[in-house]
Formats: sequence, structure tokens, C-alpha cells
Amino acid sequence: MAFAVITFDTMGDLRINKEDIIQALSKVQEPDLKQDLVSLNMIKDIVLGIGEVRFTVVLTTPACPLKEKIRKDCEAAIHQYVDADLRVVIDMTADVTTTRFGNSTVLPQVKNIIAIASGKGGVGKSTVTANLAMALKQSGAKVGILDADISGPSIPVMFGAEDLQPLVQQVDGRNMIQPILQYGIKMISMGFLAPSDNPVPWRGPMATQALRQFFGDTHWGELDYLLIDLPPGTSDIHLSLVQLVPVTGAVIVTTPQKVALADATKGLMFFRQAQINVPVLGVVENMAYFTPAELPENKYYIFGKDGGKQLAEKYETQLLGCIPLVQGIREAGDEGQPIVMQEGVVADAFRDAAHNLAQQVAIRNASLEKTVPVALKV
Repeated sequence: MAFAVITFDTMGDLRINKEDIIQALSKVQEPDLKQDLVSLNMIKDIVLGIGEVRFTVVLTTPACPLKEKIRKDCEAAIHQYVDADLRVVIDMTADVTTTRFGNSTVLPQVKNIIAIASGKGGVGKSTVTANLAMALKQSGAKVGILDADISGPSIPVMFGAEDLQPLVQQVDGRNMIQPILQYGIKMISMGFLAPSDNPVPWRGPMATQALRQFFGDTHWGELDYLLIDLPPGTSDIHLSLVQLVPVTGAVIVTTPQKVALADATKGLMFFRQAQINVPVLGVVENMAYFTPAELPENKYYIFGKDGGKQLAEKYETQLLGCIPLVQGIREAGDEGQPIVMQEGVVADAFRDAAHNLAQQVAIRNASLEKTVPVALKV
């Protein structure tokens, strides 16, 4: 987070000084972090002019769903504590928070590494990953996806990139894989490297080595969020992930039905084991209800109701979003264009989930200790 920089217009109103503005803005709380904007160093570039004040509020994420509330609270505070007639001009920008400062080894320019897990296959984890990534990108964040489902990669198809192959270029004297860039999102997947009609029989150590190369031999560059699309279950890949890199947090994807919730619980508890201790950022309930295209107002809970909500409540985490079961999601994935690129109720549901995820990352980074790779003896 950048520190406040205070400057003045020489023609500024001499009745108002910087202390007045700072004092007023110290009354404004960041709704999620429960601290005032000044203490959080979110106020930058204050400029006083004749009858007006200009400044920048540096949000913790470009996906912040409360930016307009923060803007209005700033305006109200200045009008209440400084001058009711003062014109207030606010520029809203963002600097995504991280707990990885000083890490110069693996993924040094990636601020947040987020594991997307399910415990069970077939719940739409890759679909959720693709759409969350796209929604975060739409908000202005720098986003990447690492498809860690080595034996069953789905991300290339969902982004219409299954025929693309990454290049290898020298970076600082090393041969590095260049991620595929599609719709502004950086991606790497075994689907880009191995023909889909020629499956490779992966043993555990081989899959771990592939994951290690995806992290260490890929030139990811600067990213705000790197989403890791994990395979089902709790396998060698999951263990290797938490050992290789500091994971900011995990998202659990489930459907409402009992059998999916049982496996999702195992996936959630994997990250909460004492020796792993990766924060669970929340739950996404996929296929929450069925809505036919001809009856868009109708909801049919064919897999049960509120299963994801109950899971989140039981384990004291957040329900990030409920995604309906509609034909358009499948069609968009098959066409290689995540449905969040369209407009409509489903796209809005994914955008809300992405905003909530970014919100939880910011809260996690402000309230919990720095993440480090896990030292496991297995």
C-alpha cells in the first residue's frame, strides 16, 4: 500500500489546510477492514484548490464492491467536518494487497496465490475458476490461471485456446515458458503441452515435477491474483502446492447435494489442518438452482437448497456466491468464452462472487499473518 503524498495548490483556500482534510477523512472507515482510511494509508495526493479539494483513495482491490460507499462517506465527512460548500473530487484507484513482500524466490511478482478446490469432481470447479478469473480481470486486476489438474486439464478449452502452445524465451539468462495470454489472462496448463488424444500416465512424483515447473519455470510476471485450478480430492498435487508456494487462501466449490458437500468438507478441512493452516476464503455454491431460459424468474432446486450456505456457516467462512445451473454456462465454456464475458443474471452472479473473493483476500491480508510455504513430512 502506497503512503499518502500531500501536495498543495498555491492558489488553494488558505482557510483550509491539510490537517483539516486528514482529520475529516480519519473519520471514514474502510467497511471491511474496520479501520479508518488515513490509518490504512489509503489517502493519497491531496491537492487544495479554490473552493475544492482533490485526492485519491487507494482501494485494496479494483474489484471492491463498496467503492461508491467509500466515495460518498469521504464526501460526507469533508462536508461535515471541513466545509459544507467545498467541492470534493475523488479519484478511486487500487493497489491489491499482499502478504508476500520480500519473497524473491518462486513467483516473486505474484501478490496472491488462490487455490480453487472442490474435493469432488463434476461440481464445475474449472468453470468457476475460469469465470472468477475473467471477472477479476474485468475489474482491472492482473490475473493468471495455473491449471493444476495435470491429468484432466479443462482451462484451455474454456478459453478457446486448446490449439495454442506456449513459447520458450530467455529471461535473465534462463529459458522460461511464456504463459498463453487469452482475453488478458495469463494461463498455463498441461493441455497446452500434451495432445488431448495422447494421455500421459502420471505418477505422483511426475505430477509434482510438472507443477514445480509451472511455478518455477514459467515467466508469470506481475499478477494481482494467480488462481490454481486444482484436481478433485486431496492428492499429491494439493500437498505439493502448499509446500512449493505460500498460498494466500483457498476457495471451496460445491453443489448443494449431500454427497458433494461431504467431499467439499474434506477439501475444506485439508486446508485447515494444523500443519497446513491455509485460510479458507469462502465457498462458491455452483448449480445452486436450475432456471430455464423460457422461465427466467423460476428457480428449481434440483440438487437441494442452501447446501453451500450451510457449509459456510458450519465452518465459519463466507458464502462467496451462488451460481445457477443454466444451459448458457455450458455453451459458453464449450465456445471458449466464459459466460461472465456476456451480460445477464449468470454473469452478475459470477461478478458478485469475484468481488466477494477480492474482498476476503483484502481482509485476510490485513488481519492474518504472512503466508509461507508449508513444511510437511509425508
